[in-house]
Amino acid sequence: MINYCEKWDLNPLLLPRHIGIIMDGNGRWAAKRHLPRIAGHRKGVERVQEITELSGNIGITALTLFAFSDENWRRPEDEVGGIMGLLRWYIRKEHKRIVDNNVQFRVIGDRRKLSMDIIELIEELEQDTEKNTGMHLSVALSYGAHGEILRAVKKIVDKVQEGNIFKDDIDACTFESCLDTQGLPPLDMFIRTSGEYRVSNFLLWQLAYAELFFDDVLWPDFDSEKFISLVRQFSLRERRFGMTSEQIAQKIVAHKHY
Repeated sequence: MINYCEKWDLNPLLLPRHIGIIMDGNGRWAAKRHLPRIAGHRKGVERVQEITELSGNIGITALTLFAFSDENWRRPEDEVGGIMGLLRWYIRKEHKRIVDNNVQFRVIGDRRKLSMDIIELIEELEQDTEKNTGMHLSVALSYGAHGEILRAVKKIVDKVQEGNIFKDDIDACTFESCLDTQGLPPLDMFIRTSGEYRVSNFLLWQLAYAELFFDDVLWPDFDSEKFISLVRQFSLRERRFGMTSEQIAQKIVAHKHY
């Protein structure tokens, strides 16, 4: 069996557990080649397959991909239709591979805006992978973090009104249990491709202590080498979570002696 961390010279103890990616630049990639925008989205799907498989191989616990935002419904109708067609194709094509690779699949976002046949494809794949124990693959569709937070607030209000919890019992753990990402490890690493320097309403609660990486490469050109390069950079960052460097060093020494 191939040891992928050894192959890529990665320390498995320093890997991010949960990576979120805004896969930006498909349209610009196509425009640079005088191709229709949908051609960029098709090429982008190839990168999804590559990076998803690589993430599982090196031991990433959770991968969340921003595929289609709530705001993207405003795009031209033919582009939206093309993206939805690619989504259908991807789920059908990858269904068996995702199941066989022990991946746990979920879609986050307001799926009520999706067509019924797409919802059925999603639900079937979620059901077929719910008992898998490998990497969590979450695809953000019709997703916006503001909407996710509002949905969580409404769930908590319902719990209070139903008498299941008291107002004073609400804490960060309660709130996180009502988010679309409930059950996933904290977001450690955020990547955005294409040279844009904003988070675009993606995982706003979860980003609180994530390490942020912005790369100029357009998503269709974001290959395994680039992905691994950023993961290596992540492993070199000192994550203090409000503590000092000295405190972090002491914790590392104490852990080694434990």
